Amino acid sequence: MARAFLVVIDSVGIGGAPDADTFFNGALPDTGANTLGHIIDACAAGQAEDRRSGPLQVPHMMALGLGAAVTLASGQAVDTPEPAGTWGAATEVSRGKDTPSGHWELAGLPVPWEWHYFPDETPAFPDNVVAAVCKAAGTSGILGNCHASGTTVIADLGAAHLRTGWPICYTSADSVFQIAAHEEHFGLERLLRLCADVAPLLHQMKVGRVIARPFVGDAGYFRRTGNRKDFAILPPAPMLTNHVQDAGRAVYAVGKIGDIFSMQGIDEVRKGDDHTLMRHLGDLVREAQDGSLTFANLVEFDSLYGHRRDVSGYARHLEWFDAELGKLLPQLREGDMLVVTADHGNDPTWTGTDHTRERVPVIVAGIGAGKLGQIAFTDVAALVLRHLGITV
Repeated sequence: MARAFLVVIDSVGIGGAPDADTFFNGALPDTGANTLGHIIDACAAGQAEDRRSGPLQVPHMMALGLGAAVTLASGQAVDTPEPAGTWGAATEVSRGKDTPSGHWELAGLPVPWEWHYFPDETPAFPDNVVAAVCKAAGTSGILGNCHASGTTVIADLGAAHLRTGWPICYTSADSVFQIAAHEEHFGLERLLRLCADVAPLLHQMKVGRVIARPFVGDAGYFRRTGNRKDFAILPPAPMLTNHVQDAGRAVYAVGKIGDIFSMQGIDEVRKGDDHTLMRHLGDLVREAQDGSLTFANLVEFDSLYGHRRDVSGYARHLEWFDAELGKLLPQLREGDMLVVTADHGNDPTWTGTDHTRERVPVIVAGIGAGKLGQIAFTDVAALVLRHLGITV
């Protein structure tokens, strides 16, 4: 029986979104943003520092049609072989350029509301949210209360957090409320309970996620751990994972997929950093049940390189992923389908630190060569369901 592997390489956009002019990084619209296209250009021009010189080396994805997808999406010419896979470019309709919007829509459910975003000012949060956090945490105040980079905010406020015991609360251009706390001094379980307690209030406001951001270490040497947990708003209707599970098939989540979907339609979750997640994905290629869906998210493209506007780091991570993908492809069984796509853009050459509104690639191994053309995000879910023989 056929199996499907859907892999989202977080933030690897390919430009060309028709509504990019209505999305902004600061005062600059996202018109012209092209995460992959601009990385390709930077590598070719020798501008990706701390990396060996020469073109971006992602031969396995290029062979499946990645370069052709860039050209289709944005018009940027990319030197690429004739695709041996099935390929296309997908366009989003949800009004957010964020993780839940992209993943939900890829799973067949466009977001039916406008997300709530906190203003880029200090304080950023309304009094009732601050009061709710203080009550749940048992503290007389919070730290932060602003837009901030997660690594910067713990460097700046970690010592004060250890001294006062107050949680560090911050947000970004996404619809998120993030709480950072020290795993040992504040307590990991206490942090997770705090996030769970305040999540219903934030979800009522249509804030997409409350994110626990635990860290360890001492002043000057703080570092975030892998125990992050997202408390996402519950999807309002069934989607790809539910449909596969309702058909009696197994659904494996790799990475933060379980959190993004609030465990709806998920049988098993495997977590870790991207290197660990690729090992999990390899294990599932070898072991997953017949007829199953494996839905994976690799996030470090976005969190470590896109938001930090690190072109060379992003390029290196793309090359690492492509090499790992090259190891997986020969292990696919007859009847398997593997889809690589993305949820939004995060152009490291762009201004600011926010995501960028872009089309995303859809490249497919295991079903032969062919052109999908310009498709919708929701068509990815339809492609998977059709392959698995599931009718909704």
